[in-house]
Amino acid sequence: MYLHDKRLQYPVKVEKPNPVFAKALQQAIGGIEGEIRVCLQYFFQAWGARGPSKYRDMLLETATEELGHIEMLATAVALNLEGAPQALQEEVSSDPINGSVLNGMDMRQILSTGLAALPTDSNGVPFDTSHCYASGNLAADMFANVTAESTGRVLATRLYNMTDDPGMKDMISFLIARDTMHQQQWMAAIEDMGGVEKMFPIPNSFPQEQEASEFSYKFMGTSADRGEPTQGRWSSGKSMDGKAEFTSGPMEAHGEEPKLAPPDPMIGGAQKEQMSMVAQGAKIVKDALS
Repeated sequence: MYLHDKRLQYPVKVEKPNPVFAKALQQAIGGIEGEIRVCLQYFFQAWGARGPSKYRDMLLETATEELGHIEMLATAVALNLEGAPQALQEEVSSDPINGSVLNGMDMRQILSTGLAALPTDSNGVPFDTSHCYASGNLAADMFANVTAESTGRVLATRLYNMTDDPGMKDMISFLIARDTMHQQQWMAAIEDMGGVEKMFPIPNSFPQEQEASEFSYKFMGTSADRGEPTQGRWSSGKSMDGKAEFTSGPMEAHGEEPKLAPPDPMIGGAQKEQMSMVAQGAKIVKDALS
């Protein structure tokens, strides 16, 4: 159950409406770095969370807060659109400012919403949930959340630098601060689950003796000259989970060249030249299945 308070989580004020900035703010609403993304990601992680209830509860708390951030940003978009040019004549006006503003606007914010926000990114692409990650593995989800909050904070700092409106800077500074906290809380949750040494590799429930262990901690180089791979913390020394030593070397071809049977004549669609060994191919397939 969710309860709503009509008051915003933080003040949203616009001193000088800017419809171009309204379009930029759409990225923070419906972009892949935006608030709809993290809101749904945290909700679905919570709704599917199994195990200690404290992780589910924390996810629900933060997901609900993100709904409030969408509300703030949608309000900011609407306030930035107040007084926006709505006549196409202004595009060809002798006033270059009005013309450039109209050209920089999202027309759907006039045509589809009547000067309001959309569930889209700054290019007008509808949000489609493709970047909402909820794996059912709490450790994997927490790392995904750190990434989500990191890219969201990068976006927020860019938006902060794009505007000189004091009200918008104040609102965005709040969102940046919350991104800071959320990064910290997901990392704290990772530590709470035992930290890197206990949770890696994810999932830690899979028996590592069933891995092809000779490849588990080897950094492989893919350069054409088969030289030494790029060296760093990842190529030597103790592995991050403390279970092995990192090694490195050029990638080796352990498999064979793939050989496929000729096309199936019952399916069709191939060239005649591809069908020259159909009988032999059928025998290959028959032998493989027998």
